[in-house]
Amino acid sequence: MIEKQIYENVFTIWLNRPEVRNALNQEMIGELTNVFSSVPPGTRVIVIRGKGKAFCSGADLSYMKESGQYTKDENLSDALRLEALFSVISRNRCPVIVVAHGAVMGGGIGILAAADIVLSETGTLFAFSEVKLGIVPAVISPYILSKMNRSKVFELMLTGRRFNASEAKESGLVTKTCSEDQMESVLVQYINEFLSASPDAVSRCKTLLQEIGNQTGHNEMRQYTAGAIATARASEEGREGLAAFLGKRKPSWFKALPADETI
Repeated sequence: MIEKQIYENVFTIWLNRPEVRNALNQEMIGELTNVFSSVPPGTRVIVIRGKGKAFCSGADLSYMKESGQYTKDENLSDALRLEALFSVISRNRCPVIVVAHGAVMGGGIGILAAADIVLSETGTLFAFSEVKLGIVPAVISPYILSKMNRSKVFELMLTGRRFNASEAKESGLVTKTCSEDQMESVLVQYINEFLSASPDAVSRCKTLLQEIGNQTGHNEMRQYTAGAIATARASEEGREGLAAFLGKRKPSWFKALPADETI
């Protein structure tokens, strides 16, 4: 259900259920969570992609039918397992890039919202289809609301209508759209941006941005941000970055993949 490959500090995770358009079930959710919980040492960028015609069509029909027979407690446990997947993606120390194509529905959009960068083929279709099925997109909603325009979220979640990649980009869900032919080069461009940056600083910055959203008071915010920069400046990579800049050389972490590389 999940395929993995590592190349030049880039860890690529493939959703591999093309026969059901990579629909999510308990097994796939568990596998994906475990993969993110044990990222290979030395990884600097994580890429999530989907095999076949669609990135992820949401929940598997058999899985949905089975969950319809669950008790309330069983449904609660099941929902918490799905939330754990989004959390482990969002909180991973490495930057996470998703490559979307074909269709992304329901819980599949949760994966996009939990990631840091979302690249989408121009022909991709999206939908929060839950209300059409008599349920609500509850578990993904915090990630969606932190990523997308709030008024747009209300419209799209309440109607359940389909929307295209251009609309997804305008709403904040998608970072960049491009054609299928351009996707590999655009992906490499983003990967190289991360590989040229300090991995420690990228990780710290990611934590910083997430924690700022959790700070409620001005004083708490001031203390947190001041502490974050002080710690970063005193870190090994902070000192190396300054020395490289002053010495007019590349820092020790700098890498770059060939522009025509396929990831």
